[in-house]
Amino acid sequence: MKKYLLLITSILLPFLTIAQEATEKGLDQRIDEGFKPISDFFSNVIFFEIGGAPFVLLLLVGSAAFFTIYFGFPNIRFFGKAINVVRGKYDDVDRAVVEPAYGDVTPGGDAIETIRDESQEGEVSHFQALATAVSGTVGNGNIAGVALAIALGGPGATFWMIVCGLLGMSTKFVECTLGVQYRDVGEDGTVYGGPMYYITKGLKEKGFATFGKIAAVLFAIFCIGGSFGGGNAAQSNQATVVLKELMGLESSSAGAVIGLVLAVLVGIIIIGGIKRIASVTEKVVPLMAVLYLAACLYIILSNISLVDDAFALIFKEAFNPKAIGVGGVIGVLLVGFKRAAFSNEAGAGSASIAHSAVKTKYSASEGLVALLEPFIDTVVICTMTALVIIIFNSGGIFDYGGVAGMIEQADGTFNAIVDGITYTDVKGKVLINGELKEGAGITASAFAEYIPYSNVFLTIAVVLFAVSTMISWSYYGLQSWKFLFGRGRTADLVYKLLFLLFIVIGAAASMNSIWAFSDAMIFAMVFPNMVGLYFLFPVVKKQLKRYLDAIKEAKA
Repeated sequence: MKKYLLLITSILLPFLTIAQEATEKGLDQRIDEGFKPISDFFSNVIFFEIGGAPFVLLLLVGSAAFFTIYFGFPNIRFFGKAINVVRGKYDDVDRAVVEPAYGDVTPGGDAIETIRDESQEGEVSHFQALATAVSGTVGNGNIAGVALAIALGGPGATFWMIVCGLLGMSTKFVECTLGVQYRDVGEDGTVYGGPMYYITKGLKEKGFATFGKIAAVLFAIFCIGGSFGGGNAAQSNQATVVLKELMGLESSSAGAVIGLVLAVLVGIIIIGGIKRIASVTEKVVPLMAVLYLAACLYIILSNISLVDDAFALIFKEAFNPKAIGVGGVIGVLLVGFKRAAFSNEAGAGSASIAHSAVKTKYSASEGLVALLEPFIDTVVICTMTALVIIIFNSGGIFDYGGVAGMIEQADGTFNAIVDGITYTDVKGKVLINGELKEGAGITASAFAEYIPYSNVFLTIAVVLFAVSTMISWSYYGLQSWKFLFGRGRTADLVYKLLFLLFIVIGAAASMNSIWAFSDAMIFAMVFPNMVGLYFLFPVVKKQLKRYLDAIKEAKA
């Protein structure tokens, strides 16, 4: 491990030196200039519009609605059962003999006549798999992303985030069931799973082997990009924002220094693979979620008289928005859906990579566990954040939807003049007490209003959210990297070093270029993943029946 850490540090240090030399030139601006053409290109390709709405969002929401109806509202019917699976209530079912009535192949891929105890196949428990996947979704999208949604779309965006989260539960159920169903298990017990495997194997079963290989390769490429962007650079970016604000640092090179420290910390954790990642996330995720929700609840309960007004505003603005320049109801809806989809990743397929490593012989059992993710991430945590911000702004501290009087410039940015002062690049930002705030900075201002020393607390929360998300996404990206380049140690090392480098890049850049690139990469994963889901959802129905029948037999 010492050699590994020395290698990480030696490779990353030159970038730190460059950052220090670029202080006067503005390192964040230089990185933004380099990333802007890439971000703009991918954004234009991925978010192409049909009837004024990005097709990828229509695909996500439409597919989630279809799966919800097809499976008979699993997000509601199986919610209690999902909790019981996580609690271990049905562990005895997993240790039972595999019933061959539903086919001659087990979820692990073994022929029935060569069956062995598959309860040992896998690397982590149901709870650890859920914690790892939740840590990949519960990140700064819940703090910075919600604030960005409200800054752009107003309170009404919260309503559409909740709707998207509820529908996304069904999509998560489908993709994570398939992740376990078609996973590979190496001779040493290491599990390899995710969309690239169920797309390849599943479409081959359907007679579309070549198409499946192409779609799987595209997914793997996009997932690697997503691991560098939304699962990495965007997280280190927001962690750096709050750390710099807490420590009063303003130089652009300070971000690179913070990024280097984060990179070393993440590097120590990800060396150990999924087992070490799971052992960390099962401790960190519940702790940080409980602490963050406790702080939100304190603010909400302290202002209980404003809660009904906040919800009323959320519902009213969802259908009658006043946000600036978002395009009415459709605009607010799209803002809410976009941020919810980025936050919970339902439809992107990333979480199925973590869930594939679970110890189970019933693939649908993990699908049920996975449907809890969007509920935890979006319906609970994102809504809590939104309520805190809306309560904070009950006195009209800032304008919803952006700074009043925004004027688009020739370069595509927006400026505004308020009380004779010109503010540049204001889109997605709000003006609070004469200062432009964005992302986590908006949430931090809300917390500071009600909780003493909340800046310290929120900084810790943001950093924990960021680190947990980064270590989970390192696993997602690594699995995709292995799918493309093989499972050797050299391939592992190359990917991990690139991943750690993007932590430094994200910390040194500004929010604009990083989030644009992150959105594009994660949403790009949706297209090949949906190919797999639409070809294979009947398999999920079959496996769900198989698991539910096994539970009934166990009770009999």
